[in-house]
Amino acid sequence: MAQIGIYGGSFNPVHFGHVGLARWVMEHTDLDELWLMVSPSNPLKDARILAPEQERLAAVREAVQDIPGVKACDFEFSLPRPSYTANTLRALQAAYPEHTFTLVIGEDNLAIFPQWREYEYILTNFRIFVYPRRGQFKITNDQSPMTNRKNLIFLSEAPYFDISSTELRERARGNFLK
Repeated sequence: MAQIGIYGGSFNPVHFGHVGLARWVMEHTDLDELWLMVSPSNPLKDARILAPEQERLAAVREAVQDIPGVKACDFEFSLPRPSYTANTLRALQAAYPEHTFTLVIGEDNLAIFPQWREYEYILTNFRIFVYPRRGQFKITNDQSPMTNRKNLIFLSEAPYFDISSTELRERARGNFLK
């Protein structure tokens, strides 16, 4: 069975933090492949700010084309919307029974994980790699009942990338602090 990481997101836009983390994950974990799952819609985000899905997918493809084992993935484009991770993981298991899937999320998502649809199903059935994000989301094993789970693996050695897609969109609009 191949170990496949699912690194989902809007990638609106994709940036060096996404690419750097993808490279690090492939070099420092047991994953055979990492699929950057471009989400056409996120139930926890405002869809009005999303660039067209095909543009985001093309940008991700270009960004990761030279990283062995990493690929852009449009699997969610054919699933019902909005995209719920539990549904995506079920569909992936059905489509690829020969693979084992690991979810890759940031600490910011772990902080809101109980808001995800069927989050207990995900926690129970899938390994989850958690990478560092900005300090306000810092969660440690003794701070939250969410982290006392055997399937959660904190990538504490992963580099911190001080960038976000939200920040890039704000800069593009000229709405950033100087």
